[in-house]
Amino acid sequence: MDEANAASSRPKMATYTVAFTLGILGLMMASESFWLTICILLLSTGLLILSADMFVNAVKIVARRFGMSELIIGLTIVSIGTSMPEILVGVSSSLEVAANGCTPEACASDFALGNIYGSVLVQISLVLGIVVLIHPLEVRPDWLARDGLLMFLAVIVLTMLILIDAKLDRMEGLILCLVYLMYLVNLIHQRDNIREDELILKGPEVDIAPVKTNDYVLLASVVVGLSLAIWSATVLVNSATTIAEAMSIPPSFIGATVTAIGTSLPELAVALTAARHSKGVAIGTLIGSNITDPLLSIGITALVHPVTIGSSDIFFYLIIPATIITTGLSLLFMYTDFKFQRWEGGVLVGCYAIFVGLLIAASNII
Repeated sequence: MDEANAASSRPKMATYTVAFTLGILGLMMASESFWLTICILLLSTGLLILSADMFVNAVKIVARRFGMSELIIGLTIVSIGTSMPEILVGVSSSLEVAANGCTPEACASDFALGNIYGSVLVQISLVLGIVVLIHPLEVRPDWLARDGLLMFLAVIVLTMLILIDAKLDRMEGLILCLVYLMYLVNLIHQRDNIREDELILKGPEVDIAPVKTNDYVLLASVVVGLSLAIWSATVLVNSATTIAEAMSIPPSFIGATVTAIGTSLPELAVALTAARHSKGVAIGTLIGSNITDPLLSIGITALVHPVTIGSSDIFFYLIIPATIITTGLSLLFMYTDFKFQRWEGGVLVGCYAIFVGLLIAASNII
């Protein structure tokens, strides 16, 4: 019945998606104004939700058709796809440094690294907290022992490499990428056990029969859904940044909040959508992205050009500690009863609110 309802709603979703896309493009070609920017912000938010729903439904069908665990799909395809904004930001920053160089006081690679930590912090506190507030999640012990622990260790290892000499060279970037590849190989090796755990979580009454659908439609849904999610998130970030600048908010605050939240919007949209249908995709997306970012995203960035960290007290004394603390706290919540309750999601959102308050004070905004 759910599949029939989903099939009947596809034409309507496609119509809304096309309408939102054309509306955004039309407004972007119009003369710039504050109110038009707000309209673009609202339309891009709607498009992000629609495209995320399209993407999640498609990857679920892929998982069921090939008998793959939805958790693995979330930890790999979805998490890499939703981490593309962080990867693109990092590579662009490295290319800029390679072409124009930088100074200790101002370096584009600082922005790339700050975006990685900021994204992990946003995803593990604000994004996960919002998802749990709306849809409490249950996890399996093996997921935490394997994926949750690696998420925490990835942040710790990246931090240690930075603190050694305040930079990431190509060899260190290669090590981070290799660790990520080893993790993927391990997931594939354990795919049967992961699938069994997922079925236990869902219950025996769940129908896991393969879903019949046109291969080209399925491929188009995956590619178009993810592409539109990333593009709409980018448009949303640019619109929010323009609005913030128009309201005279300092660029340092914009970069630490708007950019980090913006590049995490695909994870939020996908996880919120997935939490209604697939806990495996929802949890896999959130944990997987926080494995992908500190390993693959920054690893590729360092491979393109070594990442040099400038002097930033806010980065070393606020952003890094806040990221490590919230990551550890989220794992503690999951380990207590292998469930994420609504009050725990509220605590994580509160942690992010405290971080923003400290960031405001440190940036002398107020």
